[in-house]
Amino acid sequence: MAQVTISIDNKQYRMACDEGQEEHLIEMGQKFDRYVTFLKGSFGEIGDQRLTIMAAIMVMDELTELQKRVKGMESEIVTLRKTRDDALVKADKNDSALTGALAGLAHRMEVLAEKLAVDKG
Repeated sequence: MAQVTISIDNKQYRMACDEGQEEHLIEMGQKFDRYVTFLKGSFGEIGDQRLTIMAAIMVMDELTELQKRVKGMESEIVTLRKTRDDALVKADKNDSALTGALAGLAHRMEVLAEKLAVDKG
């Protein structure tokens, strides 16, 4: 297990993480520290616990909004896939119809060609 030290509101916290995740954990700590710093600037010294809870609630609010957006995008993907699938089915039907029409036309041309050959002969 790797260990890193992150700073939140000028206080150091030693934390363990999986190997290779050190930089990610440091970045998350820095982002959270920005929330705490923002709140401290807005509300002043209201206590470490209150600042931490308020910052956590802000993060959860942001996470909830992002989850809603992801659900909306997932729904849109489902709709787009259905539209694509419907279009592919329609294109296959159109291809089949066109192939059938061309085969019929080719047959009629062959019949006409045979009639022309018989009439000339």
